[in-house]
Amino acid sequence: MSMKRFLSTYFFYLCLCCTGLLLLLQACSGNKPVEEKEKKELACAAFSIQNIVPIANYQPDSTAHKIIYLDYDHAMDGFRVPTVRQTAGGEFTFRFELKNNTSATEKLFYKIYYQNESYKFPEFDSLTKKEHEFAEENFYGSWENTGTGFKEIPAVPADNAYHKIEGTISIVGNPRNEERYIQNGENNRWERNPRVGNYSFLLVVCTGKDLSAIPEHIKYISKKSEDHFVNPYYYYLYGDGKNLSNSIAAKAPMQLKVVAKPDLGKGIYIDEGRSADRTSYCATCGKDTNLYNIAPVQQFMNYVDSSTKMDNIPVIADVLKDNYSQMDYNWNKSFYKKNELIPIVVQTSKTPCKTVVSNPKEKKIIIKNPGTKFGEWKKESVGITTRHGFTYGKYRVKVKMTELLNKNGVWNGITNAIWLLTQQQAEWNSRRNCSKDGYMATYWGGAGDKRVPVVGYSEIDFEILKTPPYCPENVFPPVYKNAQMNSKNVCAWNVSLPEDVAGNNNDKITVACTNWDMACHEPKNFSVDCNEIQHNGQSFYTHRWDSNYRALTEKKEESDDELFRSDYFYFEIDWQPTQITWRIGKELNNMRVVGYMNDAVTSIPNNQMLLVITQEYHNTSWWPGAPYAQDKIPFPLNDITGQIFDLTIE
Repeated sequence: MSMKRFLSTYFFYLCLCCTGLLLLLQACSGNKPVEEKEKKELACAAFSIQNIVPIANYQPDSTAHKIIYLDYDHAMDGFRVPTVRQTAGGEFTFRFELKNNTSATEKLFYKIYYQNESYKFPEFDSLTKKEHEFAEENFYGSWENTGTGFKEIPAVPADNAYHKIEGTISIVGNPRNEERYIQNGENNRWERNPRVGNYSFLLVVCTGKDLSAIPEHIKYISKKSEDHFVNPYYYYLYGDGKNLSNSIAAKAPMQLKVVAKPDLGKGIYIDEGRSADRTSYCATCGKDTNLYNIAPVQQFMNYVDSSTKMDNIPVIADVLKDNYSQMDYNWNKSFYKKNELIPIVVQTSKTPCKTVVSNPKEKKIIIKNPGTKFGEWKKESVGITTRHGFTYGKYRVKVKMTELLNKNGVWNGITNAIWLLTQQQAEWNSRRNCSKDGYMATYWGGAGDKRVPVVGYSEIDFEILKTPPYCPENVFPPVYKNAQMNSKNVCAWNVSLPEDVAGNNNDKITVACTNWDMACHEPKNFSVDCNEIQHNGQSFYTHRWDSNYRALTEKKEESDDELFRSDYFYFEIDWQPTQITWRIGKELNNMRVVGYMNDAVTSIPNNQMLLVITQEYHNTSWWPGAPYAQDKIPFPLNDITGQIFDLTIE
């Protein structure tokens, strides 16, 4: 025990023995919150409380930390924690004990708040000594009906005994019932889903006199103060609520951990917006009411991207299995005349469910880029996306995606990608205002696009392919001056790479970690070209082509065999309010960091995103220095398969 702790304990008991009433007054003075694990009984002049249990009807054997998995059944309207399949009535029962310290029956009031503690901004800004400017973005709530303020406690007699108080609470989407997420009278709680991670519970008990002093926007969290939501945790723990003379604000020691772990065997839903071909629909893939309600993912059917247009060599081969050599590549690259090339645009499936499979028995998903035949020329990307959006979280997948290189070091043209993508580009899902110069308005607008204060686009990527891990020390190419538009209307860089990065390192592929910050200039260390950032003793090198380029990227070489020849491999995007960390590893307890960025160098998105897992055909003009050109790689002879075994967000 420290001397400070010893003295605190000594004087506590000294005061308890000598001046009981004085102790009660001091315990409430300043309303300093004390957690139950430090002091079982909390007291002020009017009353005492003890034994705060925020979750009494779920996992009764756990007293400090409970865990619950999001219920994906019928969750398209938004997650609820808990649901009726997890507790009676879909509510948590909370309880605490209260004793009247006065000589008369006392009328008291209480309210319980919750807040996600894993993905939040601090409530208190130590520099300004005020509420943190983004504390209102934290995910916090109270009663589902925000029109309910403090609840009155049944009259507590002055009998020097503790009385049990019970109630119910649940965690729901859009907990402040913000108008931003209400359209045509419907509360779209799914547009601000509960966050994963740990939740704390804050119990506030007060007298009627103190209740009258609490602002309306704290009693009713749907209300604002001067066009600003005030975080109740700030008010009670750091703000004016600390000075309430007959109130107790206590954070319960028990926390709840919320985890998303969808069952990948529950099926794949199809959005028919881009295809109505139902010939491959089946019980576990398609469009029906049951799959709409229970399928956690849908097939990723992105729009046809004209920037992937190319003239491909008329060759069909299995690059991986046929031991396609560099000599084969160079021969075919040079052999064919222009009029013999096959003009194509990379596609996604025109027959949904044909290239994605949900396996209920093994609870996994199989994806496959289909092989092609002469006369049916195609390079077809494939993937799945989740259907439920979140803001922040550790997104971790266990996968066996396709190998990228054969034993000769020749690339099959596939980019393995695990990435987060904005759920919708809509007003309800817009990012925080960029106060310095604004964002580039659109994803595809080019360098001349206008700037706007708010956008809805966000993206965080793992992209793994055959390209050099080059980070130029200057703007490269210099502000588009060396850029030329080729016949496919694709920007092709007229540059040469340094010899030390232009070579073909046969067994290595590059893991590219990217945040699409839409070129917001607000971060204090916003920069172009190559710059070092340190994190936990590691150096990472960020690169941005120019001040209008919408993404910041880091690259790291890795072994293709290690990542994609083994039975499985883990990839994790750890997206937090002020930083993003990319990790990979063979085992969960031994993952290594391959990318890191923070809000000093890039604008971290704060809107809601979906997870996407794809095997794609990229246009290599996007990756200067790639040793193999996509249009000089053969069409695939056989299906190229990937497997997704597990998806966890926590």
